[in-house]
Amino acid sequence: MAIVSPRRRKRTGSDVAPDHAGIKLEKNDINSSEACLDEPATRVHEVVRYESSSLTAKHYDPATGQPVSSGLRSLEELRSWQRSEANPFDVASVPPVDRQPPLATCDRRTLVCHDMMGGYLEDRYVGCTMWVMAIRFSFFLFIQGTEVEMPYVFYHWEYIDIFNYFSHNMVTIPPAAWTNAAHKHGVVVLGTFITEWKDGAETCEAFLADEESYRLVADKLVQIACYHGFDGWLVNIENKLSETAVKNTPLFLRYLSDQTHERIPGSLILWYDSVLEDGKLQWQNELNDSNRVFFDACDGFFTNYNWKEENLEWMKTYSAARGRLANVYVGVDVFARSEVVGGEFETNKSLELIRKHGLSVAIFAPGWVYECHDKRDFRNNQDKFWALIADFLYIHRPSCSLPFISSFCQGFGNCFYWKGKVEEARSWMNLSTQEVQPLYLSETLEGGGWVKTRGCPQDAWNGGCSLVVHSLIPVTLSRMCARVFSVHIPLTPKTFLSFMYKSSEGVAVSLQLHVMDTESCSIGNVDTVQRESWVLASQGEGLQHQQQQNRDLSEYGNGQRDGSAQPVMHLCRCFLLELGGCALRDICISLSPLVRDRKVPFECRIGEIMVLDAEKLPGVPAAVENVCLDNVAWERKAGAGPDVARELCLSATLRWRYPHGQARHFLVHRHRPDIPDRTPILVGRSHTTLFRVCGLTVPEPPGALELLVEPVGKEGTVAPQSAWGRLVLSYAMEGATSREGADESLLPAVVDSQ
Repeated sequence: MAIVSPRRRKRTGSDVAPDHAGIKLEKNDINSSEACLDEPATRVHEVVRYESSSLTAKHYDPATGQPVSSGLRSLEELRSWQRSEANPFDVASVPPVDRQPPLATCDRRTLVCHDMMGGYLEDRYVGCTMWVMAIRFSFFLFIQGTEVEMPYVFYHWEYIDIFNYFSHNMVTIPPAAWTNAAHKHGVVVLGTFITEWKDGAETCEAFLADEESYRLVADKLVQIACYHGFDGWLVNIENKLSETAVKNTPLFLRYLSDQTHERIPGSLILWYDSVLEDGKLQWQNELNDSNRVFFDACDGFFTNYNWKEENLEWMKTYSAARGRLANVYVGVDVFARSEVVGGEFETNKSLELIRKHGLSVAIFAPGWVYECHDKRDFRNNQDKFWALIADFLYIHRPSCSLPFISSFCQGFGNCFYWKGKVEEARSWMNLSTQEVQPLYLSETLEGGGWVKTRGCPQDAWNGGCSLVVHSLIPVTLSRMCARVFSVHIPLTPKTFLSFMYKSSEGVAVSLQLHVMDTESCSIGNVDTVQRESWVLASQGEGLQHQQQQNRDLSEYGNGQRDGSAQPVMHLCRCFLLELGGCALRDICISLSPLVRDRKVPFECRIGEIMVLDAEKLPGVPAAVENVCLDNVAWERKAGAGPDVARELCLSATLRWRYPHGQARHFLVHRHRPDIPDRTPILVGRSHTTLFRVCGLTVPEPPGALELLVEPVGKEGTVAPQSAWGRLVLSYAMEGATSREGADESLLPAVVDSQ
């Protein structure tokens, strides 16, 4: 373990990243379906009625009832949008972390416009996963979340500044899981407001007719962004405008920008190169006098894709762009359609020219690596594409406070792992599980060596992915270092660090931390922690102080040592650091060959890295409170076989309260109160404080079901059952008397005893 700092001096101050200022809603904005949170109860009773669902159809998959993301298709939908009718599951739960350098100071930015086969594909299934256990067949069935063999995801967040989710819906609302993933990395997320063709022209004539009309549309767009938790809009008007409409367009943009900035810190409104100031639809492939009126009214300009170098030269010297070159995003179509520079695996040619002239870039449809190639090679092609353009991109550092934790999960996998064990052996996708991503690098070393990092779906610690460091260490190097994270994190006087990994033989593996070059930073003792000190327990106990523990701390996972030199279990190394006034800049993997007379090929698989405040190591997670149930629906479904009667199935929305940011996720269980000794059965996992139970088979009425919400701490700490949220649902057929319902005397006793 090494800490690298240019200076080691006495601490004279502190370097604390500012907290993100979130959006606050007025009390009268609260969705009526959330009112149950203010009326806590340990037990509710429902009458079984087979009625059509009261849920908004477009927010739920018609086949499964699972919540899904969607956009708005018409001006009427936009004008009539109400928070009370919006999708509560499609709300980002992660505010954007700060970043270094701040976006406002970056003079060459990178925007990604995600246009993938019309949008709202596998990513439309919002952030919870539901399992139902079929006892008689002894397997788990994925029925909420997404089961997909090889989905498209994005994980090179360190290279980009802005993420735009694009579709041809008039109003494209980014799925909350995309927003959560981007915000964890300090990336701004934009929705899309688009009008096109004849219908688009009619829409523009309506909402740009006068001040009242365009303000109503702008206000709705601001409300939608605030509710769903993203950061602004790309405005794309791709149809002709009348004299009145085009006159009001800059006014609409300015009003939309001002209102969005007022409500959402760090927000952006961008304009796409399409309409001219006279209302003609004529793409310019540059910012010029014919379209600058729109640029002047908002935060940035996204050019069309058919530019030549002379267009870049013009914009570099254009007086209207002086002082705002960073706000000119030159469009690059990765599909290389029509006459463009670069594209496909030659996109680096486009970026080289754009950066040469000091401009920002908008990379359109990088999903080309997925759409136009074998899906099985997706990871390789994605990494190849971003490695080709890496020299023209600029790494930014997420800036946050401790704890910092990553298991490298990319939001999908071939299996779902928890603490090194396979919990579910199925392909899956849930972007809400994506954790802070490392730097995916490919570097050449002196002496013919090299080092690469890549995500790997095998042998993960948590989620679906581990980080693999491949290297060929030349004879000339006694040590090499692979940078894994670039961050800005103030460290506490006592900082705890744990490192979970597997490695091949012949190389010593350790961590190296680089801290900021500040006069206030001082470094004291660095102690290796083992045995009777702080222990990462392997049986779900999390990180805890165990004075009497006398266990080998180095082995975890689902394998055993086979007597060979190659370990088949995760190794864990823990350190306690004494620091003063330091801020973490880089986390690196240090590799030292044990043999120096030949080149040494090497592979290290990293499962998890945690950096914690040693004075605030996790104890018992907070208790889940105010569990409530709404939007209950009952139906009969065919049984598992031809001789099995139609089963009674429950669907409902489960809500609860929990301190923001303290849980890694929640596990939802079911339990039968009439069998108190039976172990609760896992129903699913949620990354926010609500969960949609879909088609859950329950005993025939009259009956009762206990729903349990188990919090899992950010560090993986497991809560005792006393901290679980609980709600008993009793139910009976319509018309049944209370004596025909569930056993009234049993239910309170069961709740109280647990």
